Amino acid sequence: MVNKLIFDLGASWGEGWRLEEDKISTVRTLLDPKAHKLIFQKEKRRGKVVTLVGAFSLSDEEAQKALSTLKKSLACGGAYKEGWMEFQGDISPKVRVQLEKMGFGFKNPK
Repeated sequence: MVNKLIFDLGASWGEGWRLEEDKISTVRTLLDPKAHKLIFQKEKRRGKVVTLVGAFSLSDEEAQKALSTLKKSLACGGAYKEGWMEFQGDISPKVRVQLEKMGFGFKNPK
């Protein structure tokens, strides 16, 4: 004879609960470069330093164009993910100078 244990914890689906299938989308308002208040963060990935700059409120095309310009002028690799630009290495002073030339604002003054 096999004994089955049945546990019924929490609310059941019949009590008005439903599964949300719609993904929540984050709505970003697009800002002028001067209206941005960017900050810097540093992370270590695989033992190497990565400089993060953000959060940008640009369209994806504008962000990719700005990233491409920055990578060429700084001679480093980078990526744009979820409103943040990632650059290889500890190059925050150089990135700040280039972004200020492009007209972006920062949260912390020099």
